[in-house]
Amino acid sequence: MSEFNASAYLLDRHVEQGDGHRLALTGMAGDLTYAELHDRVLRTATGLRAVGLRPEQRLLMFMADSPDFVTVFLAALRIGAIPVPVSTMLRADDLAELLRDSRAALLALTADFAATGSEAAAAAPELAGVLAGDGVEMATDLPVHALADLADAEPDGHLYPTTADSPAFWLYTSGTTGTPKAAMHRHESIRVVCETYGEQVLGIHRDDRCLSAAKAFFAYGLGNSILFPLSAGATAILEPAPSRPELLAERARVHGATLFFAGPTFFANMLRADLPGDALGGVRLAASAGEPLPAALYHRWTGHFGVDILDGIGMTEMLHIFLSNQEGGVRPGTTGVPVPGYELRILDEAGREVAPGTPGTLYVRGQSTATGYWSRYKASQQVFQGEWLCTGDTYVQDTDGYYSCMGRTGDMLKASGIWVSPAEVESRLLAHPAVDQAVVVGAGDGDGLEKPIAYVITGDAVTLTEDELIEFCRAGLPSFKRPRRVVFVDALPTTATGKIRRVELRAHAAGLLAGDRQESVPS
Repeated sequence: MSEFNASAYLLDRHVEQGDGHRLALTGMAGDLTYAELHDRVLRTATGLRAVGLRPEQRLLMFMADSPDFVTVFLAALRIGAIPVPVSTMLRADDLAELLRDSRAALLALTADFAATGSEAAAAAPELAGVLAGDGVEMATDLPVHALADLADAEPDGHLYPTTADSPAFWLYTSGTTGTPKAAMHRHESIRVVCETYGEQVLGIHRDDRCLSAAKAFFAYGLGNSILFPLSAGATAILEPAPSRPELLAERARVHGATLFFAGPTFFANMLRADLPGDALGGVRLAASAGEPLPAALYHRWTGHFGVDILDGIGMTEMLHIFLSNQEGGVRPGTTGVPVPGYELRILDEAGREVAPGTPGTLYVRGQSTATGYWSRYKASQQVFQGEWLCTGDTYVQDTDGYYSCMGRTGDMLKASGIWVSPAEVESRLLAHPAVDQAVVVGAGDGDGLEKPIAYVITGDAVTLTEDELIEFCRAGLPSFKRPRRVVFVDALPTTATGKIRRVELRAHAAGLLAGDRQESVPS
């Protein structure tokens, strides 16, 4: 097999084609051209080899979105090592667990996360050293290597002879089976997602500037902020601070964003932030993933900001989006059609393919699939089934070929003996002009029978009663699908990647229909 290295694919070819002067990275940390980033990556690669990082050893990255993040990620790929970006929202004990699980040789940190990193490092006996960004101060007996010093190393241009199938990077995910596990990706996976979703759905080109509310420590943000822009010779706008609507609108204006990436919760937050309609005036297209984008939210957002949203679904195990709406062919409330290069099928509980209009579990096949989970044999068997990957999502396909998500397979409700999609009830709730967000979960009534419970966020100064909203649902849904209770909340509990933590809402809802009312909702 011929040599292929994803770092060279993302960087070297642009410099070799005479585009080294073009802007690769921008943001509050400053600008780097492709030539400058290439030089920094080559020097850091030399430095990583000098401090003892070897091919296929893991380098765990606990880092903000920054030029240092991009440099470390690409330099590790270049020398055949395995970068492992992880959530910067982890506590020290959780970070230590991932250090031990990955057997990481090095831990890379940026300044805001030095204290957590120091505590975690003390509980990771196989860790051999720390890579420290500017401003990192640590209390540790381990060798600490300043990234600035590594970047002063003499570049030797050596590129480790990886192939398309060589291990490239890991991404931790709770995925479809609950506990954190590392999805292992090949070098080729990067090229695949860039040349399928990046080129054929986003239509990304060298004059684009990409801004993502989703951070680069997980798959969606990694593609948005690093892989897609660099693959096209475009520009990544990096924001290290936690994403907030007003902040990202300002960054979009200052740095000229043309592609904007977020999830449904963030799009809803942008509407609640009362941003002016021209706040994203330079953005030509937005993309959504993480959870289904309700049709009502799509219409409100596009109507206010005048920017179309392509809703899609991706998985860490597939690296990025494999099912998406396409520009000029958006069907609100659906997840669209297969991304070119991917095949989908919907199977029933017996493993038989179902006809259009019949719900079942979604499976996907494509060349960006991870090779499996690190040290998780049984979990790998459950998810990676031959050439096909089980998404764990319940979908239905219409006669026009559009796919609609009915929720995680485990989130489906069975009310009055009939399956109910939370997404369908949520869509009805969001059709009410006073409702900004809605999440529906199942809870047992006094007889132990499952019924829908809705958690709802309304606009400021809105007066809306539970009975009024239930009656609104009754007018648009069959009786068995209407919520039995509506709980008004100020915020919804979310994961580090912005997904709703439905498990916490289910726990809260458990006693509501039986009369055991709880006082507060987790956030």
